[in-house]
Formats: sequence, C-alpha cells, structure tokens
Amino acid sequence: MTAKNLNNEVPSDQIQVGLEIGTTKIRVCVSELNSDGTITILGVGEAPSRGVRKGEIVDPVTAAECIRLAIAEAEGSSQIPIKKVSLAVTGSHLRSFTSDAELIVRKDLYKKEIGKYLDAVIAMARKVTLPSDDILLQAIDGWNSAWDFCSERDYWGFHEIGFIEPNEVSDNQKSSVEADCHIIFGKKSCVQRTLDCVRSLSLEVANLIPSSLACTTAFFNKEEKLFPEEGTLVIDLGGGTTDYVVYYGGAFFKSGVLAVGGDHITNDIAIVLRLPITKAESLKIKEGLASQAVKSVGETFTLKRDHGIPDFEIDRMSLDAIIYLRIRELFEQIRDEIAFSCKNGTQVNHLENVHEVVLTGGGSKLKSVAEVAGEVFKLPAKLGHARNVSGANQHIKNPAFTTAIGVTKFAMECTSSTSVCLETLTKPLPRSEPKMEFHTNFEYLSALRKEADLGKNLYHGGDEDLDAPTFLRKGTDGVQIKHAKQINTL
Repeated sequence: MTAKNLNNEVPSDQIQVGLEIGTTKIRVCVSELNSDGTITILGVGEAPSRGVRKGEIVDPVTAAECIRLAIAEAEGSSQIPIKKVSLAVTGSHLRSFTSDAELIVRKDLYKKEIGKYLDAVIAMARKVTLPSDDILLQAIDGWNSAWDFCSERDYWGFHEIGFIEPNEVSDNQKSSVEADCHIIFGKKSCVQRTLDCVRSLSLEVANLIPSSLACTTAFFNKEEKLFPEEGTLVIDLGGGTTDYVVYYGGAFFKSGVLAVGGDHITNDIAIVLRLPITKAESLKIKEGLASQAVKSVGETFTLKRDHGIPDFEIDRMSLDAIIYLRIRELFEQIRDEIAFSCKNGTQVNHLENVHEVVLTGGGSKLKSVAEVAGEVFKLPAKLGHARNVSGANQHIKNPAFTTAIGVTKFAMECTSSTSVCLETLTKPLPRSEPKMEFHTNFEYLSALRKEADLGKNLYHGGDEDLDAPTFLRKGTDGVQIKHAKQINTL
C-alpha cells in the first residue's frame, strides 16, 4: 500500500477512524470513503484491554496505554497518522426510550410550508428532558428519510421526518404531522471519563456513537436502511457487555446494553470446574458449545496442563450445560426487555415486527450460539459481520471488528456536524479514587467471590446480581454438574 498523507492527498472528511474500547480488546479501524460511495478499510489495530470493566473505564492510565498500542498498530497498517477518532460508547449506564410528537395543522397551510411544519414536529419529538447527571447521545426519529442528517445544533444524530397523513377531504380540514424519535442517553460521568482517557493521548474525538447503532450500521447500507422489508434484532456479544438494537421500518425502535458478556461465561466455567481463569478461557474457546448436545452425555475429554502438573478430565455435559445456561439467560433477558417495552405508558412488544436475529461481536464465535438464540426468540438466527465494505477479508469477516467498522460507516454520514454533547464535555472530571478499583472483569469477578461470604454485593446495575453464575442462581435444569477431575499422568 502506498503511504498516504491524510492532510494532503486524502480529504479529511473521506477518512474515518473508529475506536472501540471493549472489556477484553481495544479495536481501531481506519476507513476511506471512495468516490462511488463505497467504503474501503485501510487498516486496523488491536490490543488487549486493561483498565476497563463492563465497557467502562476504571483505570484511565492503564486503559490509555492499551488504546495507544491499538492506535499505533492501526497507523502502521494504514500508513496514516491518526489524530481524530469516532468513539463507540457502551456500558450498562446507557438507556433509551421513544419520544413521540404530533402537530395538527390546516392542510392548505401544510401544503404551502411543508418544511416548516416538518421541522417543527421533529423538534417537538427530539425535545426531551433528562436528569441532570445524564447526557443525550443520539436522537433518531422513527419513520421516513432515516438517513438525512440533522442540521440543527440542539441535538446531535440522525433523524427522520415522520410519516404524513394529510386529510384529502378539504383544504380547511386539519392534517396530522407525526414523528417518533429514539432517544439514547447515558451517565455524563461515564462518558466524560472515557473522553478524558482518549483525549489524554492527544486524540480529538469527532463523534460519540452508541455501540448498538454502530454494529447495526455495519450490516446495512443507505438503501437498505430506507426501505427494509422485515425487522431485525442485532445482538453484539462482547467480553463484558452485550448491546442490542431492534431495527425495522427504516428506524431504530429499541436498544439497550446488558452488563453481561463472554467474560461471565469464562467465570462460570472457572467456578464450576475449579480451574484458573486463563484455562477456563482457553477451554471455552477450544471446546465450548453453547447448546446441549445429547451425544455429549457421559463424554469426557482431557485438558492438558503444564509440564509436571496433573491433567484434568472434563465432563463434556457439564461444560456444555454451564455455557448453555448463561447464554440462554442472556438472550432471555434481551427478549424480556424488548417484549415489555413501554411507549407512552402502553406496553409494546417490538419482537412482533422482528423476523430475524443477527449475532455479532467476539462472543458470537462460540459454537452453536445462533442455535440457542433461535430457541429463545423463536426466530431464524444467524451470525453476521460487516457488509458493503472492501478491504482485508480477515477483518471484514471477523465479527469482533463489526462495531469498529460500523463506527466508521456511521461517521461517514455525519462528518458535517458537530456533537453538542462533545462541546459540553470539554472539562476533565476531577480524579476520584473508587472504594475498590478493578482493572479487568476477571479481577472484579474474583473480588466478588471473595466478598460473597461477607454478604456484600459489588454489582449496582439492578436488583439481581448477574455476575453470580447462572447455575448457582437458577439451577442446572436437572444436569448433574461435575467438577474437573485431576488425572495423574505419571
């Protein structure tokens, strides 16, 4: 590849850098917008993630070093100096709801000044009041012209103008102009901490993009977003969090983040088999199966250890059951959150409009995970990766890079705008030391086990402690769980 100078040869608005700060990996993607509207991946970078727990930064210094390593690798592979990034945002602090607005206007007046009334109803739908410690990240309308960018500066994001139902009887009768807006917001302190960490590396943050929207953008191009025939549920399985979004009718209707990911599966395996975390992670990747296979009953295999240390005999059914129980519970939580959504005080089941489940993220590499999703949602489920992009196939087809690629695609369509929430988050937060700081999920989960006997609960995301293994909280579905058995090979 010929080296490119970002400032001279390629206009800056044609180059986008996506940064995803995950719980287990930091990923960077450098993409270029071609003259024909297609996107080419110029380079990627990846580094182990430390100082991050459940998608949120707990040790800014350590996390910044990991980000620097990923940025350096992306610069080397793309031969482009990186000074500005678009940042994916995740974490259980993110929430969403739908804001509706309706404007009644005389039909003859509406015909004369269509733009005026459309702008008015859009502004009404997007004007929401949030708690003082929250900040708006995206305001996305739910009906027509889904990918026209909002030029107003009161909110940052994409919007849709709403469907119009003009009365055809008389010009003097009233017309109803409506708009729905999907609002995504999060804790200001969490967002600020992430921004401070990235800016400490002298990087400018151009956009803040919820990870759920980024990974969905990686699947659809503009035309597909404007005129989709069927609804899709996209689930991004990460190391410490799982993002999801319901997309149909040209719009996002429900999104959310659960503070549960692949690290929790590893932790469950480590507890039940009484293995070190590193061995449990290796076992999950090499032998893990998300579904319960009948043929695995009574089957065992050997887990090789280091020289001089006894090997372990692993019961296949026990391993499969532990993984299955956690994955099934995760999908059930997403299903219930979508099925019991509220809109204007009325319960709405958005799953009724979904015809397919798409799984992506590093956790989707787990064998048979799509089978469990199909079982829980009663819908066809498949694995997915970024589409409508060119470049190195090993990265495009790697579901772990879907969000980073999606961030660049999303940012391509909003380069002419400035995020107001970024303008309001320019002052670094004062550094306050938490009572207990964890660099990784593994440290957090280890501390959780140590504190369990004292009756303490380190999880503050809800009433139920989702960090505790599923099989301990909800049973084993009749499966007899067997610990790993040491084998003396001498």
